[in-house]
Amino acid sequence: MTYDLNAPPRPAPTPARNRFAVTLLAALTEGMPRHLAEEAACAFDPELHTGPDLFVEESAEERSAREQVAREVCAECPVWASCLFYALDARPETGVWAGLTADEIAAITSDGRGASASPSEVA
Repeated sequence: MTYDLNAPPRPAPTPARNRFAVTLLAALTEGMPRHLAEEAACAFDPELHTGPDLFVEESAEERSAREQVAREVCAECPVWASCLFYALDARPETGVWAGLTADEIAAITSDGRGASASPSEVA
């Protein structure tokens, strides 16, 4: 799966739609481990998903290219749903999780007023 970076952005989901999506994901992943599984595709190149360490500078173009490749790896990952549930619950500040950046994950969990519910709280 690839992403068309030239496609117009989709409209932002409404808070009610976000809550529904998180509830649905909680139901679909019930019983799955809430940690990153050994089968995760990112285990083979963790820096691809997290970026370089703090002492290495990464340009905006390099970051965009790295995130695009990370999204493609995530799209083929066998534990994608579990990773997404974990990311929505943990709310990471950096990295690519289940094909989403930390900012995209924050937008999903936000209800538009600054408050947010994690999948564990919804389920």
